[in-house]
Amino acid sequence: MITNDLSWYFILISALLVNNIVLIRFLALCSFFGVSSKVETSVGMGFAVMFVMVMACSMSWAIYEFILAPYNLEFLRTAAFILSIAALVQLEELYIRKMLPELYKQMGIFLPLITTNCAILGAAFLAIDYKLNFFNTIIYAIGVSGGYMIAIILFAGIRERIELAPVPHYFKGYPIAFITASLMSLAFLGFSHLFGL
Repeated sequence: MITNDLSWYFILISALLVNNIVLIRFLALCSFFGVSSKVETSVGMGFAVMFVMVMACSMSWAIYEFILAPYNLEFLRTAAFILSIAALVQLEELYIRKMLPELYKQMGIFLPLITTNCAILGAAFLAIDYKLNFFNTIIYAIGVSGGYMIAIILFAGIRERIELAPVPHYFKGYPIAFITASLMSLAFLGFSHLFGL
C-alpha cells in the first residue's frame, strides 16, 4: 500500500519494480505481447504509454479532486477517466501519425488501443485509491509507466534473441513468449522485499 507519508523515491521504486504493472499486476498484457517483437517498436510504445499515463493520471487526479469528490460524483470516475484517456490518446495518435509515420506504421492497431490499456486506467484508479497528492500521483505515474517500459523493452530484447535460438517447433511464437514472460515475472518477484515494501 502506497500512502502520502512515503518519500517520493519509495513510491517510484515501488511502482517501477516492486509492483510492476505488467509482470506483477498482470495489466496491459495485450500491448505487452503484441508490440514486443522488436526493441525499436517497444521503445516507441513505452514512451507513448509513459506520456499518456502521466497526463491521464494528472488529469484524472484533478477531475476527481476538483469536480467529482466535492460534488459527491465519485460514481462517475470510471466514465470521466476513460473519456480523458481517450482524448489524450487521440491527440497523441495525431501527433505520431504526422511527426513519426514509420513508428505509427510499426505500432499499427496497438497505438489507438492505448485508450483501452487497462494499465493506464488502473494507475489512475490506484493513485486515487492510495490517496496520493498531485506530486506523488505524477511520481507514481512515472514509476508505473517506467515499469511498463522496462518490462516491454527487456521482453522485446529476449524475444529477438529467442528468434535466433533453436526453439522446438511447438514452442515457437506465443508459447515461448508466455514462458519467457512468466520467468520474467518470477524474476521481478525478487524485488518484493526491496526497502521493506
